[in-house]
This record gives sequence, structure tokens and C-alpha cells, in this order.
Amino acid sequence: QVQLVESGGGLVQVGDSLRLSCAASGRTFSGYIMGWFRQAPGKERKFVASIVWSGGSTHYSDSVKGRFTISRDNAKNTVYLLMNSLKPEDTAVYYCAARLGNNWSEFSRDNSYWGQGTQVTVSS
Repeated sequence: QVQLVESGGGLVQVGDSLRLSCAASGRTFSGYIMGWFRQAPGKERKFVASIVWSGGSTHYSDSVKGRFTISRDNAKNTVYLLMNSLKPEDTAVYYCAARLGNNWSEFSRDNSYWGQGTQVTVSS
């Protein structure tokens, strides 16, 4: 059974940095793509960033490109999201996801594993 556990969220100020972690367990993730998504109150869940477990190819949404960096530590089975220059519009619950394959656009609620989410609040 795949388990994804996010951590590292919190309350920060505009311009601050925060690093989220996603500890993955239950199988080897070679052949998987890992993603970060976020959901603001009253809005739908949106793609933030992804990384192919083998090879490390990354993809970002336009809203975070240049500010956020996704990475993974194979030895720890952990995916990270380093968020710099945070803005109030980055406030959301951030979810980690995993699915077999390498296409970031194919994540969905039904075909992917999801964590429970971690709250990020950016205060102005």
C-alpha cells in the first residue's frame, strides 16, 4: 500500500521561504512521477510541480516557475518542494501525489496516490 505523508507547512510572511516534504513508502518508485498540487479554499485542486523519480525531469506551473523547486532524495524516498518568495496567493493546502508513468498532465484523483495535505498560509 502506497503511503504519502506531507510535512513542513505553516504560517509564514510574504517573501519568506518554506520547504515541504513528502515521505513516500509502500513500494519502490522507480517508474513513477511525483507531483505537488495545491487547493485554496473554494477552489479546485491545481498542479504545482512534478518530478520523474528516475531521471529527475521536472515541470512547473507558470505561477510558481522560478520561485519553487521540486527535488527528490532517492535514499530517503522523499520528495521536496522548496518555495521561495512566497506570496499570499500561494496560500493553500498542498498535496503530494504519485502515479505510474512520466506525464505530469495525467494525474487525477482516480489514477494517483495522494497524501493528506499540509496547510501553507502566507500572511501579508
